[in-house]
Amino acid sequence: MAPALTTETAPTAPHDLPSFANHKAPKNIYPDGIKTSGQHPPLYHQLRPYSDFPKEITGPTVWNRDDYTHNPERWTHVFSGEEIEEISSAADKFIASKTPLTGISQANFQLPKFSTFLESLRQELLNGKGFILFKGFPTQEWGNSKSAVAYMGLGTYLGYFVSQNGRGHVLGHVKDLGEDSTQIDKVRIYRTNARQFFHADDSDLVGLLCVAKALEGGESDIVSSHHVWNILQKEHPDVAETLSKPNWYFDRKGETSKGEEEWIRAAVFYLETGDNPRVYSKWDPYYIRSLTRFSSAGLIPPLSPEQEHAAQVLEDTCVRLSLHMILDIGDIQFLSNEHVLHARTAYKDYPPPAPRRHLMRLWLSTPEGEGGWKLPFHDNKEKKRGGIQVNDTPPVAPEDAE
Repeated sequence: MAPALTTETAPTAPHDLPSFANHKAPKNIYPDGIKTSGQHPPLYHQLRPYSDFPKEITGPTVWNRDDYTHNPERWTHVFSGEEIEEISSAADKFIASKTPLTGISQANFQLPKFSTFLESLRQELLNGKGFILFKGFPTQEWGNSKSAVAYMGLGTYLGYFVSQNGRGHVLGHVKDLGEDSTQIDKVRIYRTNARQFFHADDSDLVGLLCVAKALEGGESDIVSSHHVWNILQKEHPDVAETLSKPNWYFDRKGETSKGEEEWIRAAVFYLETGDNPRVYSKWDPYYIRSLTRFSSAGLIPPLSPEQEHAAQVLEDTCVRLSLHMILDIGDIQFLSNEHVLHARTAYKDYPPPAPRRHLMRLWLSTPEGEGGWKLPFHDNKEKKRGGIQVNDTPPVAPEDAE
């Protein structure tokens, strides 16, 4: 049994903190000295018109599920005994150091051999097919504490962890906490057992480690958004154009800092900045449908008939093209949020005392200066771009859902 992790001290109230740059955050609050940037609207002057978008995307980011459905060896990696031994040793050393989990980094989680594979994986996630499924992570043998350390340690080789909610969780937990999934203006769907439609998270990469499975459902679907774009261009160019316009409003569900609006006006498909720009996607239908409290008050426009149609066509196209996969205990799925959309089926848990379905989640940032995509946002070059940051809430890494 791994020793308990050091518990972070109570957060300092935001009004007691001085103003500071995100990359110069106080280390007594942000152990690595970097604060998550948070959600922001795009730089509208950097957005490109639909006429600049490609009619067809080519290259390794465009894939068909038929390429992978019957060839799992092309997208899975089974941990070898040597790899597990190296990861286990690094985790034990980190735990012995009594460093808070929020302070984990490549420097204090060294993987001399496996890091070479992770470096190539990072490139594949960013610039290739954009997904992988690891198998054989010994979560049941290690327990939640050591598994969390080892998992976050792996993540440091792919990107910088960012906060996933207003409470500063840099280690998230996808688990049904009994919250009402119909209250979409208040509830984050990952805290329920409801279906998740195709979407992308507020980070460059996302990781999911399966700790416990459901009795039924809770299965994963992914799709190349570049393949989706090509199909839309052929079948529904009007929808593609609608999705490229920055007139979509996304709910922030109250996870806002002082002075920020409760929504973000954005597009669904963007072009990168610079030469030879790629098509970037940012989408979640729950977040566009939960804004009626503001549209009814006349603060923002409601979804237009064209937008309602586009949202439905986008979902239907994703479903038709998607690759289905099942995460077993000890599986880790890493995905690009730049050019892969993902979904989850509704699920039903085993009755107590069996554990509920539980996935540990990471959101990872890959800034432009370190090979990340050139996105039209003001925090594009920050190490911890994206994520969700409310005022100066410190990062926390709970071992279970809370």
